[in-house]
Amino acid sequence: MLELWGALIVLIVCPLLGALPLIDWITQALKGRQLAHVGTGNISVSAAFYHGGRLVGILAVLSEALKGIAAVLLTRAFFKEGSAWELIALIALVLGRYWVGKGAGTTNVVWGFAVHDPLVAGFVLFLVTITFSVVRNRELGKYGVLVLFPLIVTLLHAEDLPKIIAAVALAVLLGWIYKRIPDDLNLPTENAEKNSKAALEFFRGETNIASLDDDLDGALFGQKAATLSQVKRWGYPVPKGWVLAPKDDAEALVEIMYPSELSPLVVRSSAIGEDSEQASAAGQYETILNVTNKQELRKAIARTQASYNDASAMQYRRDRGSQEAAMAVLVQQQVQSVYSGVAFSRDPITRQGDAIVIEALPGSPTQIVSGRVTPEQYRAFVVETENFKFVQLEGTGLVPQALLKQVAYLCRHLEERFHGIPQDIEWSYDGQTLWILQARPITTLLPIWTRKIAAEVIPGLIRPLTWSINRPLTCGVWGELFTIVLGDRAEGLDFKETATLHYSRAYFNASLLGQIFLRMGLPPESLEFLTRGSKMSKPPLDSTFKNLPGLAKLLRRELNLEKDFKRDYHRRFVPGLSQLTQEFIDDFDPPKLLNRIDFILVLLRLGTYYSILAPLSAALRQGIFRVKDGKIDNSVTPEVAAMRSLSALAADAKQVLPKVEPQQVFEQLAPTPEGQKILQKFDELLQDYGYLSEVGTDIAVPTWKEDPQAIKQLFVQLMQDNQPLIDNLEGIYRPRKQKKKRGFVQRRVDLKGRVTEVYSRLLGELRWCFLALEKIWLEAGLLKEKGDIFFLELNEVRQLIEDWDARLISQLQDSVLVRRSQLTEDSQLNQIPLLVYGNAPPVPLAFSQLTSDQILQGIPASHGQAEGRVKVLRNLQDIPEIDRNTILVVPYTDSGWAPLLVRAGGLIAEAGGRLSHGAIVAREYGIPAVMDVRGATWLLQDGQRVRIDGYRGIVELSNDLRP
Repeated sequence: MLELWGALIVLIVCPLLGALPLIDWITQALKGRQLAHVGTGNISVSAAFYHGGRLVGILAVLSEALKGIAAVLLTRAFFKEGSAWELIALIALVLGRYWVGKGAGTTNVVWGFAVHDPLVAGFVLFLVTITFSVVRNRELGKYGVLVLFPLIVTLLHAEDLPKIIAAVALAVLLGWIYKRIPDDLNLPTENAEKNSKAALEFFRGETNIASLDDDLDGALFGQKAATLSQVKRWGYPVPKGWVLAPKDDAEALVEIMYPSELSPLVVRSSAIGEDSEQASAAGQYETILNVTNKQELRKAIARTQASYNDASAMQYRRDRGSQEAAMAVLVQQQVQSVYSGVAFSRDPITRQGDAIVIEALPGSPTQIVSGRVTPEQYRAFVVETENFKFVQLEGTGLVPQALLKQVAYLCRHLEERFHGIPQDIEWSYDGQTLWILQARPITTLLPIWTRKIAAEVIPGLIRPLTWSINRPLTCGVWGELFTIVLGDRAEGLDFKETATLHYSRAYFNASLLGQIFLRMGLPPESLEFLTRGSKMSKPPLDSTFKNLPGLAKLLRRELNLEKDFKRDYHRRFVPGLSQLTQEFIDDFDPPKLLNRIDFILVLLRLGTYYSILAPLSAALRQGIFRVKDGKIDNSVTPEVAAMRSLSALAADAKQVLPKVEPQQVFEQLAPTPEGQKILQKFDELLQDYGYLSEVGTDIAVPTWKEDPQAIKQLFVQLMQDNQPLIDNLEGIYRPRKQKKKRGFVQRRVDLKGRVTEVYSRLLGELRWCFLALEKIWLEAGLLKEKGDIFFLELNEVRQLIEDWDARLISQLQDSVLVRRSQLTEDSQLNQIPLLVYGNAPPVPLAFSQLTSDQILQGIPASHGQAEGRVKVLRNLQDIPEIDRNTILVVPYTDSGWAPLLVRAGGLIAEAGGRLSHGAIVAREYGIPAVMDVRGATWLLQDGQRVRIDGYRGIVELSNDLRP
């Protein structure tokens, strides 16, 4: 029993002991510095020496030594001396040191192990001291210890298997941590405390030359070298290279290099800040080729270093507001080029589309980047799906087509590796291998804006009033959620830049979101995974550990989401909506209407929080528990509930009116009591769901209550149908199995439906407030025509009511006219790009879709297969006849599209994922659906026969346009 209690105490106390930031406290007390905010941010003994000086370093060593000794002595209170539990205690100590204390725990282990097994510790110290004194290689010494001490433990204690296993585990843990945390010993010694420089220079090891095989820090070795080292470690061919940090002694590198005529070197710049997302510095610094002896190498390194202070380079940095830094130098084996060139993963001139631009020539790439020779130019389009892949090339010349296709694949794959950031790649081919010489962001194409998610959240053309309300609400709530996780690390992030308008459509800032997710310890594509079900890469563990406290806070919010919503539903939403529905706003004056608007906006702020978190929570739970879409009941979702009610009512109406005259249905129902009852229920249905619209998140779009024509038309069509949809629904809502597993997900889906209802009702009330205000201003002559108010921004509406701003009034009608014209102009754009590069995008180019065997690829959203004739519908202004032989093709889907979708045989949408409105409705009614088919409304033609596969997410095309 004593040992059981001992194990529990050791596993609790030792991590807490390791987590104590004694080094940070000592440094802050004596030097007033917080180690987490200087240097590498690592709280370690080397950081204490570097930033605190000799005394602080010595005290840091003593504090960490006492921790290691204390962990071993604590263990001896419960277990026999020298047991494996002493090593387990050190493992627990190191884990606490790393996760919370931001350090490796090397000093803890050294002193703790010295107490645990003095004989093994002595052997290891002796061997390492001799090796380091001769070789002077810090990396060899550091990792050599991790090999030596478990090996010697094994030799001296071969009979003690638990001890051997614990020693190996401790060595592996330390090695894993070394790979994930920076070391202040790598920082320039000239910036260290004066009385620590000698010791730091000794322990750095003078012959420790960094190479591209190492994990290089861009802040120390320049982004060019750091990027090439990353690309090399990913497994791509990069010529072997060595890197001199600023102030490093070049002679140490020269001594180990042996350039010759047969094996020349190239000396290249890798300035701090060069090849970054902020500035490329292309052509600003020296690159020297064909270095064939040591003397040339010395001169080349000196010339490259000196080029940092060239007048043109200094002016370049000043023009871009770059901070003055330093020059690192990259020395590489020179590739004997047969063909070479540069390639852009996205066209930097047109700044849109999927074309890869390749410039190539026989010989060296310097011919191209120097601008002295005109290269051959090619454009390549890469298509890669689960079913097929191919490259289409445009352009002819001397460079082999097979090589150009290889370059195109390389470009696309590297762009994906760099999280979608367009890359400028310098490459060379020596007859056998395609080498990467450089990879850097195309700075003119940043930031990247995406409609992938935005087209679902707020689709269609967006007017100024809608955007001035939606953007602050959405960005504000996202900022709140991100700040919960990041804490102080959220500093410097402008969450207002999360979204913007291009071509009067909403776009999300993919660059900023990716940066936020990486800071949170999540993959940059996390938002797309949560909202659309796409694949997600593994998160970086070290960053995830840093954010564990914030992630735990977010997890608590997720777990309490249902309870919190119930509380706010009864305390805030129900009383608020009740008050709003009881007020007769036609009698309100502008100030009173503004008060009502502000009241709604307060509720909407809270509703936005739930409308963001509830869908994400549902998607996350569904992903974790792997519950299939078809097993989920979405009947609480307003558009699904409305369609079920309408279908049931149509079935009742058919009993009352067996013979239907489509144009006279409502008149035919009116004379009889039974018919009047049907009409009354229809009015009640409109009252219940009248807040829904074609675009539920856009207050500028008329609601069902204002324009019920689509619902009336569907009601008539349902009456004409020989098999009412209610029968289909009864077949779909089977008794649930595996309730425990599915119920955990279903509760979140139900919550999402209730949140959607509340949020949509609030938006409906908000729209009706603005319509009442517009009516007053139309009568006063302030506005000229209906809909003008939606071309104002919220702050302008507020100024007109509160201040009666004369200057604003005089410009009002001109502003509305300009904005109307811009919206009309943007509405004429046939094809809106999915991605926009930079903040001032050009007019969209004509879109071209690459297909193989006449196949379009999308996201499988509702299982099943269907074949039929295409009906392209870009809006709901003119609703056509739809039947089960119709494959409906739409730009997006929202709640208002539900009446149409339930009649179709299949659905193809340009935007959306598995959780979009269209996908949910399609699954509820057993309609095959494929979402995210780019350019579908323009590539497909009315009457064209297609076959859709909702299992694989593909659309098979036919050229048959016969009716």
